[in-house]
Amino acid sequence: MDSQISHSRKIVKFLDGSLQETHDVIVSEHPLTIHLNGEEFATMVCSPANIKELTIGFLASEGFIRKIDEVKNIQIDESKGFAYVDLHTKTATASHEFHSKRFIGSCCGKSRQFYFHNDARTAKTSTSKITLTHKQCISFMKQLQDCSLTFQETGGVHNAALFSADEFIVSRTDIGRHNALDKIFGYCLENRIPVRDKVIAFSGRISSEVLLKAAKIGVGIILSKSAPTNLAIKLADDLNITAVGFIRGNSFNIYSHPERIVSEQQA
Repeated sequence: MDSQISHSRKIVKFLDGSLQETHDVIVSEHPLTIHLNGEEFATMVCSPANIKELTIGFLASEGFIRKIDEVKNIQIDESKGFAYVDLHTKTATASHEFHSKRFIGSCCGKSRQFYFHNDARTAKTSTSKITLTHKQCISFMKQLQDCSLTFQETGGVHNAALFSADEFIVSRTDIGRHNALDKIFGYCLENRIPVRDKVIAFSGRISSEVLLKAAKIGVGIILSKSAPTNLAIKLADDLNITAVGFIRGNSFNIYSHPERIVSEQQA
């Protein structure tokens, strides 16, 4: 697997009524196949960076691991795009088909509705007590955008960053919005970082998939410069997650659990 996340390519550009040759920076896209306990488990396309974190985070979000200690061995073959993972517990990967089956129903007596069985099993109701001020919401989004260098060059990736109430911790980039969040999840597991008191800032739309990823990671607040979907807001209500969207300039919208966003005076 090529380790470069972007490449320069000669293109023809139409500008001011004429065609001209120039160069553009193009984001890289590569397949990654995960083998779990000796069996082929899943194939995805991703940006070729932080592959180990992506693999760990993906397995955790799918419910196959809960902590890094459950991983016996992991080997990444970047040149061919393979990840080989052995767990201490032999898990039947054939059950992955069950994990991807459609499922609609209530959970724990509440109104939440999930599309897939593994979402109902692995999404956590947040118990986070963290609060952010108005200025922090705006500042965290600005920090995410400032560190998103690949997006600034290519416009072709999603970015996610993890914050505590006091500081920036890490950011990750990928062509897939879910991959960027899985890389954050994998980083937290690998480095044993507690997530309940953390915040995720995200570059794209807060879809139900993105909201569920945040719930699986375990954070209490997700920030975005874009909009949420209706289903994402319903899930955020039920999973006790504060969803903040349209963080642009000095304004934003709070769509669920606004009690975590406080004024400077309250803080």
